Amino acid sequence: MSTTAATPAPSLEELRRYAIARSLFRPTTLPTAIRKLGFVQADPMRAPARAQDLILRHRVKDYRAGDLERRYTRLAVEEDCFVNYGFLPRQHLALLHPREPRRSWDAKTRAQAEQLLAVVRERGPTHPKQLLEEFSHHGRMPGYWGGELNVSTQLLDGLHYRSQLRVKRRDAGTRVYEAVQHPEAEQSPAARQARAEALLDMVVALYAPLPAPSLGYLTSLLGYGAPQLRTETRQAFQRAKARYAHAQIDGRTWFWPADENPRSKRHRLDTQLRMLAPFDPVVWDRRRFQLLWGWEYKFEAYTPAPKRKMGHYALPLLWGDAMLGWANLRLEKDGRLQHELGFVHGRPKGAAFKLALEEELQRVSEFLGLDSPA
Repeated sequence: MSTTAATPAPSLEELRRYAIARSLFRPTTLPTAIRKLGFVQADPMRAPARAQDLILRHRVKDYRAGDLERRYTRLAVEEDCFVNYGFLPRQHLALLHPREPRRSWDAKTRAQAEQLLAVVRERGPTHPKQLLEEFSHHGRMPGYWGGELNVSTQLLDGLHYRSQLRVKRRDAGTRVYEAVQHPEAEQSPAARQARAEALLDMVVALYAPLPAPSLGYLTSLLGYGAPQLRTETRQAFQRAKARYAHAQIDGRTWFWPADENPRSKRHRLDTQLRMLAPFDPVVWDRRRFQLLWGWEYKFEAYTPAPKRKMGHYALPLLWGDAMLGWANLRLEKDGRLQHELGFVHGRPKGAAFKLALEEELQRVSEFLGLDSPA
């Protein structure tokens, strides 16, 4: 579906409002929010909370840091690989598994992994530390184990990726795995094509509106979650203009779901200030970010401190449809929340921004379980 003279292309301003309104929907329940998003990217860094929690706090009513981990076993949700590692509705696993990695293990690694898998099948949900105890106390540890916890952790992760394990829960942030057997997937060309198209639909639903190069890049990332469908996902991308609504805007082709209208007057925005995670769907695509807001946002957590311009874990500041700059948050030893702000075009003047900032800092404090910000 393309735009015509009767349905003119949206402006960049309309795309901005559409991108915000469709992703930052009215806060709902945790299961509903994950279902609406389709995927929540995970990251272990706490600054001041994990990425998955920072993403969900804007979309789940009364959400508190750690709620996803605490409620995980009661939700129809899985930790797994999609375009990145994160959380997705369990119903989508059939699109990704059984997974066929591009690289095979050598004989030594495969033997280690088979031993680990046998123990997990025997014991049930297993913490990596329990595996070291099992192998050391029962004479099952060959010399190449060397007592290294990270070896077993890496192999468990590898077995998870290879469709042999699933994450049962987390204990203090550490994955506890159990054995799993995914149903065999139908391998007819039509069935493989349908799975690939469903995966691309998930990408578009999560990150739209998308400029064509970004959709192409995300298609390549599906090779991480579903390497066995690399050919089919590339073919699905080549058919994007037949599957999705699209338009030429300032010389670039943009895509969005066929049943949505970026020019709709229903895309109303509130006046709430939001500090967004670096991996939030609104800001995840750096190309789209620069096209919609006119400046380059960088994630600098792995940049040497002297070279950082925005800070260790800069959270983009969204106010209405304006991306004002960024915030860095940190927890002091006394439990107080400190903040530092940076602005692209200077700090907004007036009482409205001051009040919006105070309210957002209060929301962050409540999300973190603090009394109040500094």
